Amino acid sequence: MKKAVFCVVMLAAALTAGAQKISSPNGKLNLIFSIDKGGCPTYTLTYGDKTVVAPSHLGYQLKMDDPNKKTDFEWNTPVAASDEIVRKADLMTGFATTSVETSSFDETWSPVWGEESSIRNHYNELLVHLNQAKNDRSMDIRFRLFDDGLGFRYEFPDQKNLTYFTIKEEKSEFAMTGNHTAWWIAGDYDTQEYEWQTTRLSEIRENMKNAIAPNSSQTPAGPTTVQTSLQMKTDDGLYINLHEAACINYATMHLTYDETNNSFVSHLTPDAAGDKGHIQTPSTSPWRTVIVGEQATDILASRITLNLNEPCKLEDTSWIHPTKYVGVWWEMITGAGTWSYTDDLNSVQLGVTDYTKTKPNGKHGANTKHVKDYIDFAAENGFDAVLVEGWNEGWEDWFGHQKDYVFDFVTPYPDFDVKEISEYAKSKGVKMIMHHETSSSTTNYERHLEDAYDFMNKWGYTSVKSGYVGDIVPYGEHHYSQPLNNHYLYCIKKAADHKIMVNAHEATRPTGICRTYPNWIGNESARGTEYESFGGNPVNHTTILPFTRSIGGPMDYTPGIFVMDLGTWAEGNTSKVRSTLARQLALYVTLYSPLQMAADIIEHYQEKMDAFQFIKDVPCDWDKSLYLEAEPGQYIVTARKAKGADEWFIGCTAAECGHTSNINLDFLTPGKTYTATIYADAKGTAWDNNPEGYVITTKKVTSKSTLKKLVAGAGGGFAISIK
Repeated sequence: MKKAVFCVVMLAAALTAGAQKISSPNGKLNLIFSIDKGGCPTYTLTYGDKTVVAPSHLGYQLKMDDPNKKTDFEWNTPVAASDEIVRKADLMTGFATTSVETSSFDETWSPVWGEESSIRNHYNELLVHLNQAKNDRSMDIRFRLFDDGLGFRYEFPDQKNLTYFTIKEEKSEFAMTGNHTAWWIAGDYDTQEYEWQTTRLSEIRENMKNAIAPNSSQTPAGPTTVQTSLQMKTDDGLYINLHEAACINYATMHLTYDETNNSFVSHLTPDAAGDKGHIQTPSTSPWRTVIVGEQATDILASRITLNLNEPCKLEDTSWIHPTKYVGVWWEMITGAGTWSYTDDLNSVQLGVTDYTKTKPNGKHGANTKHVKDYIDFAAENGFDAVLVEGWNEGWEDWFGHQKDYVFDFVTPYPDFDVKEISEYAKSKGVKMIMHHETSSSTTNYERHLEDAYDFMNKWGYTSVKSGYVGDIVPYGEHHYSQPLNNHYLYCIKKAADHKIMVNAHEATRPTGICRTYPNWIGNESARGTEYESFGGNPVNHTTILPFTRSIGGPMDYTPGIFVMDLGTWAEGNTSKVRSTLARQLALYVTLYSPLQMAADIIEHYQEKMDAFQFIKDVPCDWDKSLYLEAEPGQYIVTARKAKGADEWFIGCTAAECGHTSNINLDFLTPGKTYTATIYADAKGTAWDNNPEGYVITTKKVTSKSTLKKLVAGAGGGFAISIK
């Protein structure tokens, strides 16, 4: 590991008269910090001669109580805000710079798993110490400028006049310089499972109604509020991405578009009381990030989100490992099977029922024989693990009934023999993945968590897929509020104590915390493959996700569907997967995750073992990643080198217009000859025309070779293994 830190402290006497400026290590990005006439902290970000973020204000509005307000609950007359309240509620104006510090930092660190085996963390830093004279309160703002973008956060030192405070709203501004093209989803406190919109900034309001699913029970955050990560492109070709990093003990950030000023302002997720956060000093906010690139591939290559998180806090990480798995899941998603053991709800009294005396429905997927078939398939094809959903009692009537007795996470249905399955998997060298649907009753889950993890340890389960479907209990709480973000991290830390890896679904969107706690090995936090069974994802969906959802961390997208017309085998399902088979293979490369599922049922793989070979071969962990071609919403071509092996894998995912590539293989080791196996769309294949058509070809290649005219059809792709 290389590390170099240079720090210079400059006192206010020399600096308060003017603005402060730092540049990125390569000099292309420049940040200017100043205090405006009203004492409001202000920053500007430029890239070369282009302004990325125009002068933008920083600060907070606080929720303050009138110290003279009477507490007699019989008095219902509102008390007008006093000047004292207004003054103290302001953490935006009246600031002066007391001192600044500048430093440089350069290190190379190795993630436990990742898109590369080493990551450079190189930045120049400006730390501004501020004092608000009217309240004698201190607030610091720390800026880190990388070659590929900016991170900044608020820091609140230990101080007499600011010990505990409640956030009414964070007011971090990102002023844009034009009517950029943007890829966004609606701001929402409880779901990210929306279709991505592609509009101009000025069109966000008028397109918000299209961004929300019809009949959705979710409550959007506002008519111009969007979620991060927000991807944009300027008319002169600059790519800009807004997100956050290290969201710990804090609410998830949205962005509200101010149409008058052409700017975004932070919008935090409220808790059940409507508060945006409760803070005790000393403390820090999450980092707010602005990633900048001349090419779309620069955004994909950025590691700012990880670099702004703290190093790994787990002393022993030997038990954490990338995992490729199959599972009893897709058949339930498509309706061919069920999570529940019985359909006889009249005989089910949750928490009391003796399920051995109820009538099985005959479609329950998590039965011992069926699970053993998946274990056999995993063992025969080199997979690490098997996931089983619907194994535990309570699935008959769980949704909307989030009470203590719905799931206890240790009581299996009578047709799921935990001991037999555990011993059988062990004999085959296969791990089992536990499933915990919390039904969003977080208090219930925490109450049972220790027993649930002990149960996993007893039966040899090394990882868990947790779910948070439905409204949060306690009612009124939100999935992305400060209390819920604290809950997710509590589960991760408790899981680490038990040496358990966690794949959280319906949880908060990731902000790079997997660097600090690498047992947080997966997240969903967006529309995944399951939506292909609910009418389908837009054809451009997988060409947008790496620019948006994946900026914060890997996604458990669950690719690998081989039969696109679901009605041919799942009775009553009229959906068709909007993808070609070749693109399903490519997603293992273009959508990075250390946790990859072959999501289709095993019978479909057994019918096409020649194409399944790519899924068997492709790793989940990498030494190096190269982003060869990309344009948000159109196409992505990615090449990755397997960790510890001289093998490369290439994937292309394309939207409605398809894509043709000519790939120079100069990244291969000079002087070596490789065999390239190309899995491509058959001629004329598209997502809506012969989507399962594919051709497999092989050829000898070297570092001097170019693979020419590789064609991805509409909604198609290609996948290549090079050994």
